[in-house]
Amino acid sequence: MTRSLIATLALLPLAACGSGQTIDPNSQFGANPVLPAPHEQLVADVGVFDTVGWQRGETPSVPAGFQIAAVAQGLSNPRNVLPLPNGDILIVESRNDGSEPVQRPKDPIRDWIMAKAHSQTKSGEGPPASNRITLVRDANGDGRPEARSVLVNHLNAPFGVAVLDGSLFVANTDAIMRYPFVPGQTRITAPGTKLVDLPAGAINHHWTKSLTASPDGSRLFVSVGSNSNAMERGVDAERDRAAILEVDPRTGLIKPYATGLRNPNGLTFYPGSNTLWTVVNERDELGPNLVPDYMTSVRPGGFYGWPYSYYGQHVDPRVRPQRPDLVARAIQPDYALSSHVAALGLTFYTGANFPAAFRGGAFVGEHGSWNRTDPHGYKVAFIAFRGGRPTGIPQDFVTGFLKDGKARGRPVGVAVDRTGALLVADDVGNTVWRVSYANNRVGAPSVPPASAR
Repeated sequence: MTRSLIATLALLPLAACGSGQTIDPNSQFGANPVLPAPHEQLVADVGVFDTVGWQRGETPSVPAGFQIAAVAQGLSNPRNVLPLPNGDILIVESRNDGSEPVQRPKDPIRDWIMAKAHSQTKSGEGPPASNRITLVRDANGDGRPEARSVLVNHLNAPFGVAVLDGSLFVANTDAIMRYPFVPGQTRITAPGTKLVDLPAGAINHHWTKSLTASPDGSRLFVSVGSNSNAMERGVDAERDRAAILEVDPRTGLIKPYATGLRNPNGLTFYPGSNTLWTVVNERDELGPNLVPDYMTSVRPGGFYGWPYSYYGQHVDPRVRPQRPDLVARAIQPDYALSSHVAALGLTFYTGANFPAAFRGGAFVGEHGSWNRTDPHGYKVAFIAFRGGRPTGIPQDFVTGFLKDGKARGRPVGVAVDRTGALLVADDVGNTVWRVSYANNRVGAPSVPPASAR
């Protein structure tokens, strides 16, 4: 790193002091978040933390009445989890080691920040093997697996995974692959076949591709993040990006399902419905309190604003040329999660282990902020639903990932296993955690709101 860059980084906390965006954090939750005026800075607000992992005996924190334990440790960047009906758990371990060309003076600073925030190896050590799917078998559902194996290896930065009609579908960063698979297998030896290419290339800014199947199994849905923060690389670099794409799993026919979503992840259908939901990482560098990340239902053919506007018709002044025609039809998201929480995982609670207040609600894996000095995220949040719609403010559910200014872990994908326990992929702690309800008394209290604790 050059001396001039080191000097610039030393001034980052000072650069964050002039944003003029002090607001009540609770005002950025829900359907109508407070949106201060945009404030583009030469150097954006920055808050990054050393990643140290978990010491022996340490775990994240959960509310009273719940218990948490590791279901798998010693992993390499576990990013996603898919529990199967037979008790097997598929763990997607993924690392994107590609580098991108520098196109803006601030890019080296951003790249250093992101590398620091994701660093997991000690100086001089090479990264452990990753880019694979590990299978953990917990046949009796007690949270203490009996077996573990590498199901599929040598993948290309995988993230999304789905099992459908005798096949395992894997969303690599550049393609959806299909492997013959019958639940109960512990290793796939047959070569995969490519179903469809996905946008990638030398510049592949948001590389995670989330994947889910429609309730009837007739379609796959895959998310593709933008190739920039706010289209600074031009329109051509964003072809088929900032979108959710619909794929025919038999033919590979692919088409846009919804667009204008900067970095959608956590694709999942609301239980008992055909309504697709996603969490979205919004744009950076407009200040510490812009723009709130969000959770939203996804309308077929809908446009959600990126890059021209955010939260409906709030125009991003940096984007040229403007598109007032698109801004006019931009859909406002359903639920704000607060600014820069970096939501990457979403699941709805369909189990019976947790108290009734959790039924049908959403768990969101918030990887944690970098574009603010006061950290947001670094937790799993719970949002209650009524009548299929989110309500109230988020409740802190799994916390303690950030402690004493150091990151023990960072949550990503979340899922509910067949026993009703919540699984959390922790890519910095290299662990998959399992949260179960230990207090089964009838009428036991639900989790209090974060503001009450």
